[in-house]
Amino acid sequence: MLLALYHDNPSSQSTFQIFREKNVLEGLKALDSRIQNKGLGDLDPARNTLIRIGMETDGSARVIKNSYGVFHLAWRAQEHPEWPDQVLRELEEIRARIADTHGVPLRYVIWAGMGGSAEDKSMYQTVGLLRRGPRLYVLDSTDPAKMKAVLADIEHRSRLPLEKVLPQVLVVGMAMGMTSYEPVVNLERLYRLYERHKIDSQPNFVYMTLTGSLLDQFAGPRGYRRVELQLDGGNTTAGRHSAPLTRGSLYPLGLAKNDLRLWIDATLLTREEIDAAWRLASFLHEQGKAGRDKIALLLPREWSGAALWTKQNFEESLGKSEDLGLKIIIGEKPKLANYVSPKLGRQDRVFLVLSVKGLTPPDSQKTSMLRRAGYPLATLAAPRGTLLSHYMQFIHYVVFGVAYLRGMNFVTQPSVELYKSITGRLHSDAVKAGGVENTREWQAMQNSSCQLKWRGGITLAWDRFALPVDTAGRDAPAVYAGILRKLFCPREAEYGELTFFGDTRYSAPGKRVKRILERAAELVFRSRLKVPVDVYEGPAMNHSYHEMIIGHGRCLSTVLISDASEQIPAAGHTADYHRAQFLATQMALAQRGRAVVSIRLRDLEPATLAVLDRFFAETAKSLKNGQA
Repeated sequence: MLLALYHDNPSSQSTFQIFREKNVLEGLKALDSRIQNKGLGDLDPARNTLIRIGMETDGSARVIKNSYGVFHLAWRAQEHPEWPDQVLRELEEIRARIADTHGVPLRYVIWAGMGGSAEDKSMYQTVGLLRRGPRLYVLDSTDPAKMKAVLADIEHRSRLPLEKVLPQVLVVGMAMGMTSYEPVVNLERLYRLYERHKIDSQPNFVYMTLTGSLLDQFAGPRGYRRVELQLDGGNTTAGRHSAPLTRGSLYPLGLAKNDLRLWIDATLLTREEIDAAWRLASFLHEQGKAGRDKIALLLPREWSGAALWTKQNFEESLGKSEDLGLKIIIGEKPKLANYVSPKLGRQDRVFLVLSVKGLTPPDSQKTSMLRRAGYPLATLAAPRGTLLSHYMQFIHYVVFGVAYLRGMNFVTQPSVELYKSITGRLHSDAVKAGGVENTREWQAMQNSSCQLKWRGGITLAWDRFALPVDTAGRDAPAVYAGILRKLFCPREAEYGELTFFGDTRYSAPGKRVKRILERAAELVFRSRLKVPVDVYEGPAMNHSYHEMIIGHGRCLSTVLISDASEQIPAAGHTADYHRAQFLATQMALAQRGRAVVSIRLRDLEPATLAVLDRFFAETAKSLKNGQA
C-alpha cells in the first residue's frame, strides 16, 4: 500500500513518531507472547495502554478477555500451514452429511448473524467472492419480511416447494456475544419449518458461538454441530474482527472455492505496510482533533461492497467518545457543491481514496479537484492482484492506530449493549402483555400528542425529541424541516441517519423504500443541509455503526417502520421482537440525549411509498424556501 497525504495540516508526522518511539508493534507481539506463556492472570490495565485498549475487563478491572486475535491470528497462521486444508475438510464433512442424510447436494446457505457476524459475508457477496459457491443469504434481521423474502427466493430459484428444497439448505448461526438473541430468533423459526415438514435438521444446522451463550443453549440440545470460531481454538476476536481470519469468514469463502491459502497469507503485513497504516491513523487522528472528522471513503467500483464493512470497523470501534469521533461517509459521489469550502472553519471533511491496479478507480478527476480545492486527502495505491483480505487487515491496523492515539478501547461496544438490554426488557413486557403493541411504552408512543399524520400514509413522531417543536400552521414536512433547521443550522447535529426497520436487501417493497431514502439523503441532507447521512436498515445498523451515533452523538436519527408487518405462521414468526428493536433504538438514543424522530408508514404499498417520497420532497422545498 503506497500512502500519500495532502493538506496534512496540522502536521501528523510527529504524531506518527509515537508508534516508533513507543515500539508499539514490538509491544503488541511481546504482549501476545506473554499471554501465550502466562495467561491473563497478572495483566494490569493501569500499567499498559495496550491492555486498556485491546482487552475486556470486569467490574474490578480484572482482564477477562484478550481481543488481539485480530492481529495474532495472522501471525499464528504462518506457524499453521495446515489451516486452509483443515477448513476445506470441515466444509466437505458438512456437505457429505447433507448428502448422506438427504441424498441432495448443498445449494443454499442462510447465514444468521448480526453486525460483525454478517457484514463480511455481505461484502464478499457484493464484491463477487461468493459466485462459485452455494447461493448465500445474510439473515441479519428479526423482521419476518426478510426471512420470508429469502425463502421465497430459494423456492423461486430452485423451482421446488419449500419442503423439497430445505434439505439443500445449510443454516449457519453465528453470535460473538453471550446474550446475542437475534440469531436464536431466526434459527428457532427455521428449525420449526424443518420440524413442520418432518425433515431431519441436524445435518443442515451448524453454529459458531461461545459455550453457554443463548445460541449455544438453543442449538446444543438439538444436536447441532458447534464449530470453534477461531482455528487456534481461542476466543480473542470481537465480532467485527472475526474477518478475515476466523471460520466465520473462511467458511463462506471456502464454500465458494476461493484460494484460502492465498487469502490467509495476504493478511500478514510487512513492517512498512503497518507503518503506512499507522501513518494514515495519525493523519486521521489529527484531522479529527481539528474538527475534520467526517471521512469520505472512495473505493474502486469492484470493491464498493467493502465500504460498509470499513464503516462498521471504524465506527463501532472508535465511536465511544463524546469528544472525538470519526464518521465514515459511504454511498455518496464526490460533489463539491455539497461541501463546505475548506477555507471556512466549519469544513469538517477529509477524503480517503483507495485505488488498486487493475480495478476501476474512483473518479480521478474528482479526486484531483478535491486536492486542488484544498480538502485534506489521503490516497492509498495498491498493486495489481491485491486481495481484499490484505485491505481488511490494513484497515484493522489503521483503526487500532487511531484507538492507540486516543487511548480508546477499540474492542468493546457499550452503546450496542444498552440498546440490546432495552430490547430485552421490552420483549419481556411484550410477552406478558400479549404483543409489543400492548406494552406501556408502545402505547405511549402511539398516543403521544407529538405526532402528525400526513396524507393518510405516514405519521411523523417526535415524542422522544428533547427540544421544543413549533407546529403552529405547519404540516408534517414543514415540522420535519423545522427540526432539521433547529439542529443543523447551529451545528448541534452534524450528520443524519435514515434507517428503515425492515428488509431492504431481498424484498421488493423494502428495496423501493431504500431508493426513496437514497433520494431523500441527496435532496434533503447532502444538497440542502450540506451534511452527510447514513442510509441503511434496522436492526442491522444497531450492530454495525450505531456505537458512533449513540456513543459520540451529533446526529439526527430518523427511523422508519411499517405499521403493516409480515408474519410466517408456519414458523410461528411474528414481528414482535423486530418492533421492540425499533422502539428500543429510540429509547436508547433518548436515554443518551441523542436526537431521534420516527416515521411510521401505514403499509408498504406503492401509494404509501409515493406519499413518503413526496414527504421528503416537500421537506426539501420547505428548507429551500426558508419556511422551516
